[in-house]
Amino acid sequence: MPKDTGIIFNIQHFSIHDGPGIRTTVFLKGCPLHCPWCANPESQKRQPEEMLDSQTKRPVIMGEEKSVAEIMTEVKKDQPFYEESGGGLTLSGGEIFAQYKFAKEILKAAKEAGIHTAIETTAYVQTKKFLDLIQYVDFIYTDLKHYDSAKHQRVVGGGNELIIRNITAAFAAGKQIVLRIPVIPDFNDSLEDAEQFAQLFDQMKVKRVQLLPFHQFGQNKYRLLKRQYTMATYQALHPEDLKAYQAVFLHHDIDCYF
Repeated sequence: MPKDTGIIFNIQHFSIHDGPGIRTTVFLKGCPLHCPWCANPESQKRQPEEMLDSQTKRPVIMGEEKSVAEIMTEVKKDQPFYEESGGGLTLSGGEIFAQYKFAKEILKAAKEAGIHTAIETTAYVQTKKFLDLIQYVDFIYTDLKHYDSAKHQRVVGGGNELIIRNITAAFAAGKQIVLRIPVIPDFNDSLEDAEQFAQLFDQMKVKRVQLLPFHQFGQNKYRLLKRQYTMATYQALHPEDLKAYQAVFLHHDIDCYF
């Protein structure tokens, strides 16, 4: 596929949770990891796939090929809102680096148009590609799912070494970053887990982290995709459930928030 075309599954206008201000979020398909709690399972496969419509229960195709020009036409429709709110374009997924060249071309086009850019990424990609792309990025959301690489590999399908290396590189490049921990039952939700994360952050000189309590928002999508959802028996977590977990980071002088 040429670098100026790629597969997306949604363009969301007037988003207020994907970076500063009012944003247009473009969702790319494909992800090298397979987190059991993924809220967008329709994003995991690179190619278009069949999914039942939540209203009609009839099959629809999730994912379509779009060009950079077509995407930018949609993005520019909201440009007056960006200027008023300090917003812009956000690329999300899936994992944007699964379509690295395509994502880079969109971000370059946005910067040429004077539009603020943000990305949501696992940071699970070769550091050379990561650094090449983030030169066109103003704001980064990224997760660290586990401090132990073997457990990270076993549960989500890849180790954490590249992720830690890329997070460190992004901080060194002076990028504005929101670093997050998705707190998942029976995976990384114990106080010992919090302590191990905090010790790792001390080594990385990370002083701020956001906690994302586990939720069930994506559960219905697995049924619509005719896939098994292995997290169905777990209860959602809430900030009040994680006060002791949060306190571990605060004890390490890490600004930990929800």
